Amino acid sequence: MNTPRIQLFREQTTAAEFDHPRPDRLVNGNPQRTTWNHFTNRSGEVFAGVWASEVGSWRIEMGETEDEYFYVIEGSGAIIEENGERRTFAAGDAVIIPAGFKGIFEVSTTLKKHYVIIERQVSK
Repeated sequence: MNTPRIQLFREQTTAAEFDHPRPDRLVNGNPQRTTWNHFTNRSGEVFAGVWASEVGSWRIEMGETEDEYFYVIEGSGAIIEENGERRTFAAGDAVIIPAGFKGIFEVSTTLKKHYVIIERQVSK
C-alpha cells in the first residue's frame, strides 16, 4: 500500500484530457475543454484538479449526488439557472454548483479553474 502524500498541483505531471461538449448540449460555439485530474481518492468519490475551456456555452446537469466547488484562476464566465438567473464569475471567485443543478455553463473569456468534485456513493 502506498503511503499517502501531500500533492501540490504545480508539481503534478498529469496528462491532459481533451473534450468538447456533447452536440445535444451545445448552446454556443464548440469549445475545447482540457482537464488535468490530479487527484482521485481511494473510494472514487472525490476528484480534484485543473480544468480549462475556450469560449462557448453548453447545458449542464449535475448528478443527484454530485457537488462541485471551483476557484477561478483565469478568465470569466457565468452559470445561468433554469429560471434565467445569471450568476457571473471571474478570476478570484469561488463557486459551488450543487447536486441536481441544471442550467447553462458559459465561458466568456478563456477560463481556467481549480475544481473539487464530490460524487457520493449511494447504498443500494
